[in-house]
Amino acid sequence: MFTGIVETIGRIEAIEIGPRVAHIEIASAMVAQTARPGDSVAVNGACLTVARREGERLRFDAVRETLERTALGTLELGQGVHLERAMPADGRFDGHIVQGHVDGVGRVERIDRLDEDVAFHVRCDAQLADLLVDKGSVAIDGVSLTVVDAHPAGFHVVLIPHTLGRTTLGERAPGSPVNLEADILGKYVKRYLDRTRSAGTGV
Repeated sequence: MFTGIVETIGRIEAIEIGPRVAHIEIASAMVAQTARPGDSVAVNGACLTVARREGERLRFDAVRETLERTALGTLELGQGVHLERAMPADGRFDGHIVQGHVDGVGRVERIDRLDEDVAFHVRCDAQLADLLVDKGSVAIDGVSLTVVDAHPAGFHVVLIPHTLGRTTLGERAPGSPVNLEADILGKYVKRYLDRTRSAGTGV
C-alpha cells in the first residue's frame, strides 16, 4: 500500500518496450539505498516490482497489461518520475490509501494559474469519473490530491506551491497523459450500491 506522498523524483535512465514486457531503469540514490529485488515501488502511481539494483539504478519490468492501463509506455529518457516506496506497517499515514493499481489514463485538458496555485483540469472516461466526488481523493501520477469539482467528463484539482515544488506535475501541459487512481473506498461503496440495486433491495 502507498499513501500518494511522493518521496523523491527519479530519472529514466533506460527504457526498452518489447511486445510483451517493458524494461525500465530509473536512477534514484534515495530509493536505491534501501530497495531490494522484490520490493514494491510506485512509479508515477503504478506499483512495480524491483527486478534488479545496480548502484543508484533500479530496474523494473512492466508487463503488457500495465503498459495498456497506464502512461508508462510514454516515458522518455531523462524524464522525471514520482517514486514512493510501499508504506511500512508502522509508518505514518499522510495522504490517502493508494494501491498503485492505476484505473486509467486521463489527459490534462486545461491549466489555469491562480496566483501561486495552479488549477489542473483533467479529462477521463465516464466510468472512471463516476468514482470521483467533490472533496474526495484522487491520485494523479501517484500524487494524493483532493478533487475540487467532479463531473461526468473529468475533474479538477488545485496544486499548491509545495506540491508543484515536490512533484513534476508543474511540467505537464494540455494533452499530457496522466495515470489516475480513484479512492478505493469509493470503489467499494459504488460496487456495494450497484449490487444492492441490481438485487432489487431498494437500498
